[in-house]
Amino acid sequence: MTSILQILLLILDVVWFVMIVHIVMSWLINFQVLNLRQPLVYQIWDGVNRLLEPLYSRIRSFLPATGSLDLAPLIALIGVYAARIILVNNAQYFY
Repeated sequence: MTSILQILLLILDVVWFVMIVHIVMSWLINFQVLNLRQPLVYQIWDGVNRLLEPLYSRIRSFLPATGSLDLAPLIALIGVYAARIILVNNAQYFY
């Protein structure tokens, strides 16, 4: 059962990393440090968007309209971190 806990924590860590990459890339694209006309940047951006957009769209459906400020990534990061805390605090049930 310990391996199940470790696998779940690994999945949450990978999701956390992909979200951080998405957030940093969005900042760099908005401040014109990265250019989406470059094929590698576009491929990475498109892949990360395809992975995270289903999650973000569900979160956006219940968030109030905030104009150009998108709070979905923040809520998703908090959710992933909360899930990690719940798993670690209930680790004794996996033994």
